[in-house]
Amino acid sequence: MARTKNRAILVIEENKLLIKLLPRILLAATLGISKLSHASTQEVVTEKEAAQLAQQVKNETRHAWQSYKRHAWGHDALKPLSKSAHDWYARSLLMTPVDALDTLLLMGLKNEADEARELIASKLSFDQDMEVQNFEITIRLLGGLLSSYQMTQDPRLLSLAKDLGQRLLPVFESPTGMPYTHVNLRTGKVSGKVSNPAETGTLLLEFGMLSKLTGNPVYYDKAKRALVATYEHRSKLGLVGSAIDVETGTWINKDAHIGGGIDSYYEYLYKCWKLFGDQDCKNMWDSSIPGVNQYLGDEVRGELWYGHADMETGSRKASQYGALDAFMPALLALGGDVDRAKRLQESNLKMWRLHGTEPEALNYQTMQATSPEYALRPEIIESAYYLYHYTGDNKYRAMGKEFFRDFVKRCRSEVGFTALKDVRNGSREDSMESFVFAETFKYFYLLFAPKATINFDAVTFNTEAHPFKQVQQTK
Repeated sequence: MARTKNRAILVIEENKLLIKLLPRILLAATLGISKLSHASTQEVVTEKEAAQLAQQVKNETRHAWQSYKRHAWGHDALKPLSKSAHDWYARSLLMTPVDALDTLLLMGLKNEADEARELIASKLSFDQDMEVQNFEITIRLLGGLLSSYQMTQDPRLLSLAKDLGQRLLPVFESPTGMPYTHVNLRTGKVSGKVSNPAETGTLLLEFGMLSKLTGNPVYYDKAKRALVATYEHRSKLGLVGSAIDVETGTWINKDAHIGGGIDSYYEYLYKCWKLFGDQDCKNMWDSSIPGVNQYLGDEVRGELWYGHADMETGSRKASQYGALDAFMPALLALGGDVDRAKRLQESNLKMWRLHGTEPEALNYQTMQATSPEYALRPEIIESAYYLYHYTGDNKYRAMGKEFFRDFVKRCRSEVGFTALKDVRNGSREDSMESFVFAETFKYFYLLFAPKATINFDAVTFNTEAHPFKQVQQTK
């Protein structure tokens, strides 16, 4: 009798608990975030399915490229909703063809690659009387020309890269050696003395490669001086702020984080060591990353995030993380901290699943999107690719599968792919930036394609995902 009574009590208590949990269970099922729905990251993506996904990525890349070709040929970018073209400046610099070329080559899309290369070689000219942003021109155009030259050995591409590099050199003529933000391609006149660590410190891969391929050390020397100067203005905690005067070295904004405006500065400290074997870069990385992890890393609900802090004191300033911050697992894995990378990628996944696409910015304390747009960014896919490479864990391919399906479902349009104004309601933006080819499609493809598609350990991707190979001897 006692057992029967105890059993009855137990059943009653279990029912009470079930009733108490039922609203949560129903909510989780509705939102698709229950533990069962997470099974997608545990499923096995077979090699056969991976090959099918790689082919689907190629098909979608071709769709985006053909859309650009029909509606924006010869211009910087496609506006997919209005079926029109967008140029950054007074004259097109062929942003999309240059950014896309090495991706088209990697995918084996020969016809598309050939037409892009011929357009670039025959139409691209940097002899333009217009002011351009050094950072974006460097990572997209200089980076794209150099990687495509290495893949094709087409001397016309290297000639264009050399011409561009020469025209950008005046930006480095500041008292500190940190570059001005803008330069006139024809006159060399510079402007923009307030910059940020990403723009001052994300140049050495591209300018360094130009030195290696041309035998002229001036490009490497100028860009390295800028990187070292940025590092030398760090705080005692090893952190850098969000805005600096390149003429005086005075910090205009001391907000430290790993997001846009700072992100690729840390990326290049390690990658310049990886690509060039520059011990100075390795030393700068080794003395910077501990402070980043200590003062920007944030434990919330047992999850790892990276927020904002004062660069001098390390005090928390904001609990903000977003699409651009999502590159960090890739960088941590590259730098050897795979365990931390895996934890942060789980936070990336949670951010993505909140609305089925990641927002530009998120308050990770409240899990509310503070900047709800999605610009077709690649960083979360990049991190899945790096972690799959380093761990071999199939769940990162499963993540990529989930990201890709959501990406196609929400962003594919009749013409190309569209950015989202608001991930919460799926409203669309009339924009398809060139990096969707350089990075987003490339990382999706490499995640699913056979590892032999590219020798990961023999290349270093610049921050625009243009792969550079080590050069043993200069020409």
